[in-house]
Amino acid sequence: MSYYEQRHQNKLGIGQDGALITLISVNLVAFVIMALIKVVYFFSYGGQEGNVLFNDQVINWVALPAHLPTFLSRPWTLLTHFILHVDVWHIIANMLWLWAFGRILQDIAGSNKIVPVFLYGAMAGAIAFILFMNLIPGLRGGLLHAKALGASAGVMAIAIAATALAPGYRIFPLLNGGIPLWVITGIFVIIDLATIPEGNSGGHIAHLAGAGMGFLYVVMLKRGSDWGGWINNFFDWVNNLFNPEVPKKGKTIKSQHFYKTSVPPYNRTSTTITQQRVDAILDKISQKGYGALTDEEREILKQASKED
Repeated sequence: MSYYEQRHQNKLGIGQDGALITLISVNLVAFVIMALIKVVYFFSYGGQEGNVLFNDQVINWVALPAHLPTFLSRPWTLLTHFILHVDVWHIIANMLWLWAFGRILQDIAGSNKIVPVFLYGAMAGAIAFILFMNLIPGLRGGLLHAKALGASAGVMAIAIAATALAPGYRIFPLLNGGIPLWVITGIFVIIDLATIPEGNSGGHIAHLAGAGMGFLYVVMLKRGSDWGGWINNFFDWVNNLFNPEVPKKGKTIKSQHFYKTSVPPYNRTSTTITQQRVDAILDKISQKGYGALTDEEREILKQASKED
């Protein structure tokens, strides 16, 4: 059993999740915005017509299109598609699994791995979705209308990354000692593979691509290469722009936070002056001159002269 597996056998808990909670919050806020817009279309045009117009005028502009020329005309969809959901059960399922696997990955590798793994997984899923839909003959039939929406590829990347770091990590410990993490993620991967011919083929391919990216991320991390370093540095830079405690460019912490004074704040002096110490200083003067004395030695001589 690996170090991670020995160290982390605890149940899932809430705790202080930082990046994970932020990621979930972004998805939930985006879902609420989309739901409100959909309600407006429903009240304005009715059920069927409202849904058609909502898909044409809103979803088509934020979802990732499989048709390459359409994607090139809407490149921003690469960044919008993986935080948007329009189905209630879709957002609930994705956020539950994101929280569960995200907590495990955070427990194992730290919170600064959550967002990078998610983003890399989402990007890998998007690229695989476009490539497979355009290159595989059996998928081209629905190319013009196929689009990707949701956080599933990023969630899958987090799940596989956590499993690759600690496959023996056990959840639900009350069930006969717990279920190993590799069993749960293995079931997910098998389901995605098995359901490719059943519908939403491009979506399942994106999930598998996200899983592959999560595994590759961990492989490189174990070799000493953290692909998420630049992402964390970028977010730190953005946060520091609005942080008054961080010194501005050209200023040091010393000049910004401490008062200036020409008087030393502390002088080290000896509490007892022995004759042996004074004689040693006098011998030093006779050998090297008065200029060779330290400040402390000069202070001792000064105090000795006052005592005399």
